[in-house]
Amino acid sequence: MQKAGLLLGGCARVWKSVRMASSGVTRRNPLENKVALVTASTDGIGFAIARRLAQDGAHVVISSRKQQNVDKAVNILQGEGLSVTGTVCHVGKAEDRERLVAMAVKLHGGIDILVSNAAVNPFFGHLLDATEEVWDKVLNVNVKAAALLIKTVVPEMEKRGGGSVVIVSSIGAFCPFPGLGPYCVSKIALLGLSKNLAIELAPKNIRVNCLAPGLIRTNFSRALWKDKATEDSMKESMHIRRLGEPEECAGIVAFMCSEDASYITGETVVVGGGTPSRL
Repeated sequence: MQKAGLLLGGCARVWKSVRMASSGVTRRNPLENKVALVTASTDGIGFAIARRLAQDGAHVVISSRKQQNVDKAVNILQGEGLSVTGTVCHVGKAEDRERLVAMAVKLHGGIDILVSNAAVNPFFGHLLDATEEVWDKVLNVNVKAAALLIKTVVPEMEKRGGGSVVIVSSIGAFCPFPGLGPYCVSKIALLGLSKNLAIELAPKNIRVNCLAPGLIRTNFSRALWKDKATEDSMKESMHIRRLGEPEECAGIVAFMCSEDASYITGETVVVGGGTPSRL
């Protein structure tokens, strides 16, 4: 009887451990010692993502086009006890992309995670009124630079045995915003980029997924919510009738970069408050 009791007690402890592990209780740092690059990450969604990845245990390298923005963001995050460094990076410039990758490798020995978040929107108006210069700028930064940065990062991920890439698209890829035609077209292209790369990089154990934020309260989206009438009009398309917050995107990205998402690639997660996006 005593042996049976000990056996049952042992089984109970094992089962308790299994339940705790499955509930995440014992997994406080799911990205512990992972190295993450996040572009355009000194404000808004990118900043929230960088913070969350670092909170989950990653060493994060942030970037922005302006040194003062990098310094400010790094100071804030380091002040929270997070492992964050940063550098200036204009993703449209090859030398900046290469320096960003080299910095992460030099500081931390490799790269496990890339979040491609940088984007521009220099135009508002009818699609056919967009000039060739507008198209060149939008597609160069939003699409081509993302693809080339991923190309630069992949060899470093291979050395680590794999990795995770998250490309930030937009709800505008599914439900275009009026007046933002070139931007929305570029975000549609990112859905295709993630699908194609997911196929090509799967044999290298590199997963590629996409985040499609809806209307999130950031400086970048200010034109869509700066006055109450515009904001109320935008809310009409949402089931959850409020704007999203950057942190509501960050948790999804952290999940997609973790082992909890190890069987997910080539997918797009919409964080849009129920804005229509697909069947």
